[in-house]
Amino acid sequence: MDKIAVLIPCYNESKTIEKVVRDFQRELPDAVIYVYDNNSTDGTDEIARKAGAVVRYEHQQGKGNVMRRMFAEIDARCYVLVDGDDTYPVDAAGEMVAKVLENQVDMVVGDRLSSTYFEENKRPFHNFGNMLVRGSINMLFHNHIKDMMTGYRAFSYRFVKTFPVLSKGFEIETEMSIHAIDKNMYVDNVVVEYRDRPDGSESKLNTYSDGLKVLRTILRLFRTYRPLRFFSIIFVVLMGLAIGFGIPVFITYFKTGLVPDFPTLIVCGFAVIAAIQSLFCGLLLQTMYQKNRQDFEMRLYEVMEKEKKAAEKADF
Repeated sequence: MDKIAVLIPCYNESKTIEKVVRDFQRELPDAVIYVYDNNSTDGTDEIARKAGAVVRYEHQQGKGNVMRRMFAEIDARCYVLVDGDDTYPVDAAGEMVAKVLENQVDMVVGDRLSSTYFEENKRPFHNFGNMLVRGSINMLFHNHIKDMMTGYRAFSYRFVKTFPVLSKGFEIETEMSIHAIDKNMYVDNVVVEYRDRPDGSESKLNTYSDGLKVLRTILRLFRTYRPLRFFSIIFVVLMGLAIGFGIPVFITYFKTGLVPDFPTLIVCGFAVIAAIQSLFCGLLLQTMYQKNRQDFEMRLYEVMEKEKKAAEKADF
């Protein structure tokens, strides 16, 4: 088991990867630097290898696919995840690692939004998207994570080995944040200075398509992790529509004894049935969710025991 593993997922980062690797070698001399190449065509892998990184490959395209392989293959007491585009400061890594190793933090978030992100980032829709994602998750999940989409994080062993990677692309950052919130992991924030990509280095993130994927991911995870609240909202909406359109029909019936808008009455009846089904669906899924939480806690004990044994073996 490594003491510190620096994980760098890369796709065509030949202009910056050497600097990123050497910066982390200097800042974290005890760390093993892993570069996972995701079908680069510009020689990123060879540059990283010459710089002294351990280079491995993931041939399924997408950052989520890369992280699934990294988390599965590497055992470490502390993991540092960083992009290979040289937009994050290496001098924050020591503080992030210390929080994991000394304070038992499960996920340390490199918070760009509280520093220079909005001045450095030249893509206004990315700024708006980050604010929208943070606001949505704060409202739905009630948390204190300052930057949901940052690619600069540090993790504990127990976080990495209990995190089910489901997303294939850039939605993975949102998924990690919500997993930490839901599983009551110890999360802390470290404010980091963000700098925009150097000239010649291009972002792989598509503002619109990837932004929609992130929003869909938030909605999916809200349904999965908060099923009663999710289906209660549907219940309230359907019941509201049924009552709103049904009251005039009943008023007319009580006054005249006639139902002139019979189709409206039928639709309102179906809406009430659907609302009740949604409510009971939420109750059933909430019970299943609670059972899954119990199972997770038991698995967490097993992972922590495995970490303890591996650490003792490594020290010996």
